Amino acid sequence: MAKLVDKEGDWDFHLRSLSANARDSTAASDPASDPYILQSVKKIYDICKEAMSEDLVARAYPHINKLFHRSVLALPQSQTSNGLLLLTILQFFLDFGEMVLHDSDPSLRTFFRSYPRVAEATLDFLNLNKIKLINVYPTLLPQFFPLLLKLIAWNGEKLEEKFQSVLPAMMSNGSFLPLFPSLTDLPILVVALEKVERSSGTLLGSSIASIQKSAAPEMLLALMDEAYTGSTIEDRSGDSGSEDSNSIDVADPVFLDLLKDENDGLVERHWTSPGMTAALQAAINSSQSDRLKQALNMTPRFLSLYFAVALRDINDSLVCALIPIVMSRNSTIFPDKTFAFEVRKRLSDFILAAFQGSPHFIALLKKPIVDRLGEAYDSPTELALHLCWAIGEHGGGGASHKDVARELFESLELLLYENLSTSRLGLSHETGFESNKTNSRRSSQVRLLSFVITAVAKLATCHTELLPRAQVALAKVARSRGTDRRVWQRACDYLGLLNEPAISLSILGPSIGNVKNPGTVNWSEGGSKMVAHVHLSMISLSRISFHVMMFTLLSVENEEEKQVDEKDYIYCKIFRSVNDISVIDAGIVWKVLIIATFQNVSFIFLRIFYSKKLI
Repeated sequence: MAKLVDKEGDWDFHLRSLSANARDSTAASDPASDPYILQSVKKIYDICKEAMSEDLVARAYPHINKLFHRSVLALPQSQTSNGLLLLTILQFFLDFGEMVLHDSDPSLRTFFRSYPRVAEATLDFLNLNKIKLINVYPTLLPQFFPLLLKLIAWNGEKLEEKFQSVLPAMMSNGSFLPLFPSLTDLPILVVALEKVERSSGTLLGSSIASIQKSAAPEMLLALMDEAYTGSTIEDRSGDSGSEDSNSIDVADPVFLDLLKDENDGLVERHWTSPGMTAALQAAINSSQSDRLKQALNMTPRFLSLYFAVALRDINDSLVCALIPIVMSRNSTIFPDKTFAFEVRKRLSDFILAAFQGSPHFIALLKKPIVDRLGEAYDSPTELALHLCWAIGEHGGGGASHKDVARELFESLELLLYENLSTSRLGLSHETGFESNKTNSRRSSQVRLLSFVITAVAKLATCHTELLPRAQVALAKVARSRGTDRRVWQRACDYLGLLNEPAISLSILGPSIGNVKNPGTVNWSEGGSKMVAHVHLSMISLSRISFHVMMFTLLSVENEEEKQVDEKDYIYCKIFRSVNDISVIDAGIVWKVLIIATFQNVSFIFLRIFYSKKLI
């Protein structure tokens, strides 16, 4: 009984505190200036949460609702942070809004548009209410993902885990595509924020510590005002007569797009704009800040999560629409070598995974794929190599897309002939002394030719009407003088395989789908049907060719198998790589590894094995 009386006393006390705060002239203009108001709101919330009484909620709601609106109005001139107070009130609205018929959506949007400066508390609030926000307010986080990206860019790795928990909730039909370039450009966003901080340093006329604490948000508010109202930001360069090279050009649309708070759709970012070029050049020439280093580390991890959610939850039409954007961004990445490598690896992995799950995407995206292959004429890229592999591995989109397959084959054919001629030309002009650049270019060209040859052979295997043209192309490579031996060997191997349709379809055919042709292997059943008896007369070991099959001899693993005479039986383990041989490296070679004399052998246990031997 005494406890109940104490709670009633606390309730009355804190409710009176809210009323007194509203009457106080100083607190009326800046409610957060009262050091006890936050505790009063928290206590009222706790009592309502424990009692779950509609009467208590109804009595507290008018006071808390007025306090929320006064706090929002006080934001422009407030000298204190209202963020924690607003978050506590929002929690009250979310938990008890149904009791008092309060729609929390406008209040939530008002909070985000006020540019919250309590980043960690904001992410905690979002994680705590993530399920409710997704179910009841599904457009909220997708609309304000640019703001949340600014929070993580400014605060760095200390908030990474909390941000990753919120990231999937930002992905919706309307935000999925715009979110990708924004994540990729997170380091650029850091550069823009730091330029804002430097540009607004004289605004406060204060110490370095205070500038670092609040200058960027202040300048961001001004930038947003300029973006949405068209007003001009006054020159705050002080009385220095020289132009500050670090000042930000707020008229640059690239920076306005980077610094926006809300999602307004997919906007093309012009990397050749003067502001972007100057910012990137300054970032390259100067030492990287800790904040930028953290953004460079976080971005690849964010992209991995983004792509994983995309492949799992996003519909095929949006994933298909994302692939051309990913291809175009492959060449426009923040110029840090390690960062660019990590990001490009994730871009390629996503494209390959998307094609693996939906091979028909290749047919739908024929034009952007051909455009990317065209870029490989002068300088082969990893993306072009992976696209070559995907075209061959998935039969140009499948057996039903014959017209698309023919056009893709013609692009590969042209790429093959073009690079074959330039490789011979380079070889005829080479001297005894080769530079590292020459060696690198030759190595890239060898890899490209190997990938293209593999794609040509695979495409012809899937679409037999292309087989004569493929044999002609491979024969030209095999007869070409001065061709790198690795390329020549691969062309010869594929020529031999194409002369054996059943073996060719098993090895070079699509890795997914039901293969029902006589004599071929259905790899999807490999887990349960891995062993077959094959008579040696079928493969003619006395005249075996290099390309026919690959075997690897393994030691017998148990006593029962050890009783088998190795002259009569050989136990061979065989499996096909998920990624196939050519995606790992163009220098992968096939070898027949048979360690025995087979003259008296009648049967062998076979499993086809793809060797991944890098040269």
